[in-house]
Amino acid sequence: MSLKEMDTIQASSCENNLKQVLKSNKCEPTNFRNDSHFVRILENLQSLRKNEVLCDVRFEADDGKIVIGHKNVLVAASPYFRAMFTNFDESNKDLINIRELDSTILQLLVDYIYSGEIMVTKENVQVLLPAANVLQLDYVNSVCAVFLQKQMDPSNCLGIRAFADLHNCTDLLLSSEAYIKQHFLEVVKGEDFLSLSSEDLVKLISSNDLAVPFEEKVFECVIEWVKHDLDRRKDFLPKLMDHVRLPLLKPDILFNISREPLLSNSSKCNDYIIEAFYFNHKKSIQQFTIPKSIRFKPRQFGGFQKVILMLNESETSPKCYTEWYDPATKLRENAPGINDCRETAGFGVISDQFVFVVGGGNISSSKSVSMLDVCSHSPTWVPMVDMLISRRLLGVGILNDCIYAVGGRDDTGLLNSVEVFDVTVQKWQMVSSMSIERSSCGVGVFNNHLYAVGGFSGKNLKSVEYYDPSLDTWTQVAEMSVCRNGVGVGVLGGLIYAIGGYDSGKYLKSVEVYRPSDGVWSSVTDMHFSRYRPGVAVFDSLLYVFGGERESSIVDTVEMYNPNTNTWTIETLSRNGVRIYGGLVVDRPPNFIT
Repeated sequence: MSLKEMDTIQASSCENNLKQVLKSNKCEPTNFRNDSHFVRILENLQSLRKNEVLCDVRFEADDGKIVIGHKNVLVAASPYFRAMFTNFDESNKDLINIRELDSTILQLLVDYIYSGEIMVTKENVQVLLPAANVLQLDYVNSVCAVFLQKQMDPSNCLGIRAFADLHNCTDLLLSSEAYIKQHFLEVVKGEDFLSLSSEDLVKLISSNDLAVPFEEKVFECVIEWVKHDLDRRKDFLPKLMDHVRLPLLKPDILFNISREPLLSNSSKCNDYIIEAFYFNHKKSIQQFTIPKSIRFKPRQFGGFQKVILMLNESETSPKCYTEWYDPATKLRENAPGINDCRETAGFGVISDQFVFVVGGGNISSSKSVSMLDVCSHSPTWVPMVDMLISRRLLGVGILNDCIYAVGGRDDTGLLNSVEVFDVTVQKWQMVSSMSIERSSCGVGVFNNHLYAVGGFSGKNLKSVEYYDPSLDTWTQVAEMSVCRNGVGVGVLGGLIYAIGGYDSGKYLKSVEVYRPSDGVWSSVTDMHFSRYRPGVAVFDSLLYVFGGERESSIVDTVEMYNPNTNTWTIETLSRNGVRIYGGLVVDRPPNFIT
């Protein structure tokens, strides 16, 4: 037997043995992945291109320089090349003129396609980004934007913004606009500011989150911009002054501004001055006025963001205090304190800015009303007009920017009366009374109606009625499934939630919901804790329930209800010995720590 025949027999035997081994071990199929395969393929393609092997396309730029490549590689990397080589005349050509791209930049981008690497410099970024847009190379576009963001300063941010707008670079446009607003006082010192168009200037100074400590700075920059090219720009002044918040200026500063000749020569600008003086006069004689337009509202550095103002009662001094709480960051910070304890008061907020504490407290303060303007640069509680009737354990609802004080009790007993504070005349007046006395009732507002829920009237109540301000009437609706004295009420997603309370000698953790469209109450998942007279607020599509009382103890937690999952989550917010008795969603105050 020859050596070759022996090798053949041996090889056949080995193959048979291996088949038997694999069959006996029941070997499963296994997928293997070579992570370096793609890198090696690209490296080989790059080598082929550099040596002009199998290259089937040449690009000629304006300067006559040639850039070569493989059609298949370019098509795989760029929608621009895919369209060129599949739909247009260039698909059959091997020499293509590309006039809109510089040869150096074209070479750089083709190199990127083969290597995945790109070098961005301050010398090439202004040409590289629009070229990447042409070739639809999104990664290169994004890294150019990141590069420019890192180079941004007050002297170039307006130019970067214009560049981003021209080339439809959304992320860079947004980041440059945010930078300009944040560094406004430095930006207006540069020459680029004086070259802005009137449209761009209006967009800038109309921003609610413009970082200016005093509104007169906005006025000064507007006048400087107009005077830079007076003959062409003076007609734009009324349009610009519409976005300067003159009513926020102090009277002495407003007086100096009113002497500016450019303003006195414009009837529209004179109207703005008169409006501002009137607003200042009105503020001097009444503490609270609802802004009629954005010109009356302080700017919010960083934009409007919501936080929760929590009202707390402590066993130690200070007995009553408030805190700002940001649910997104979990940060808490002391807020302006109330002079006296108002734990039996009602609470409400108008326009997410003006917080009211109504009644409650001791005999002498149970008619009193206090207001906090959270958008003030130095927010403090100020006294408002007293109610007509003393009220403790009342309900409060805000409807059409009016404050309704519902029921409660005074020194003589329980109340079914209701009064409303009309902000336009700064007076309280009586409206129709409820069908029954209610103290510790919950109040909710839905569909322009005021709902009074549960409470106590010599006995615990399950009845519910609503007030229609257009008719000045109260109407009964379906009763709840159980009586709820001290119920918390929240309105979310077109539903009215009745939360916790007290009945039959026990504190309740049950929750039921009323759907006004069909007039039916139904139960949802119970809270973790029973709660009597909790605070309720709606934040970020969740129902927040604060504090309350249970079984001779305080509740120092907040629970959040998600209606999409019908679940409650819980978080401990308070400190030992502190009861949270209210929470209101407000605009973030300018001095809130983040």
